[in-house]
Amino acid sequence: MFDHYNLKLENNIMCRIGSIKSKHYIHPSLALKLMRSQQKGHDNSGFAFIMQDLGGIFENYKDLPILSMAVTDEGMKYAEDLLHQIGFVRNFQYTPEVYPDNLLKIETMPNYIFEVFQYPKTYKNATREEKEELLLDTRLKLRAYLEKNEEGFVYSFYPDVISLKEIGDPNDIGTYFNLWSEEVNLKAKIITAQCRQNTNYDIVRYAAHPFFLQGYTTLTNGENTFYEKNKLVQQKLHKGYIGFESDSQCFLYTLHYVHKILKWPLKYYKHVLTPLPFDEMEKRDNKNVLERIKSSLQNLEINGPNTTIGVLPDGTMFNVIDSKKLRPTVICKDKDIVIMTSEVTGANEILPDRDISKDIYTNERELVVVDNDLNIQRIAQ
Repeated sequence: MFDHYNLKLENNIMCRIGSIKSKHYIHPSLALKLMRSQQKGHDNSGFAFIMQDLGGIFENYKDLPILSMAVTDEGMKYAEDLLHQIGFVRNFQYTPEVYPDNLLKIETMPNYIFEVFQYPKTYKNATREEKEELLLDTRLKLRAYLEKNEEGFVYSFYPDVISLKEIGDPNDIGTYFNLWSEEVNLKAKIITAQCRQNTNYDIVRYAAHPFFLQGYTTLTNGENTFYEKNKLVQQKLHKGYIGFESDSQCFLYTLHYVHKILKWPLKYYKHVLTPLPFDEMEKRDNKNVLERIKSSLQNLEINGPNTTIGVLPDGTMFNVIDSKKLRPTVICKDKDIVIMTSEVTGANEILPDRDISKDIYTNERELVVVDNDLNIQRIAQ
């Protein structure tokens, strides 16, 4: 019903991804500018972003869940009824003012919903884990109905997070939602964004990066040729590992599994994705740990040219790339902002006065981590 673009891959076209982490609240127009500077590398088929650690109109609702949807009228009615039945009470609603124009290349939905809710009264004394399970279960119910009846898409239902995924020209998408203008009071300290829809397969909004689950965000430039192997295992590991509209969703599910479910330190995420060769493991003090990771989670290994940017629930941002360094990432910084992106042109657009001698190009055997004070740590695998 909605996904009728018929686009084909071109050999010189690939995803362009970027993330911005700031000490101060920033506007999504900055993410649009970051992506616009890399326009020659993508095909104008879409734009999506996730904003975390929100300011602006959402700043006073830090602890309350926000529902991000794009739906039909019927889909909106179903969502309202379901949330009411569960016991959620709407606290605040933001409906973006849109600016239609026949000249804009964009495939729009009838309604874009960003709603803040109070938890049901029965969850007044619930733990964070119990609330997270409620939010996930609710989102999955919404998605199942909307998908079955072709009534729309639900992207996230989580505190301090809003999501938007759209099909069309990124510049036109920004114009349609007036995101180029800072008069729109949307702000955040972390914004992840991608230009280019999922043109390897049928275009589906769910396939657009970034991907989000329970506070975890990933976006990937490249491909995962172990997708089928990953999928077969992941869909049995957790109820939230669904969809698989893109091979890059596997990066999110592995991150969630390793860090949230297994509760391993982030440094081991890289070891799961691209384990060291056995002869390299032999040289390490923790070789027994690394060998166990490789043997127990070998079906979560990835392959192919790719680079992944991720964000943890606590705001930590990181980058890993494939073991052959076929999809590079540049990390740039000034005193207030860190940018991770596919091309240095993006950083030049946003941080023209930075010290370029401090730019980092992630190596194939390291994890680059940015904390909430914008300190950058390079962790060798």
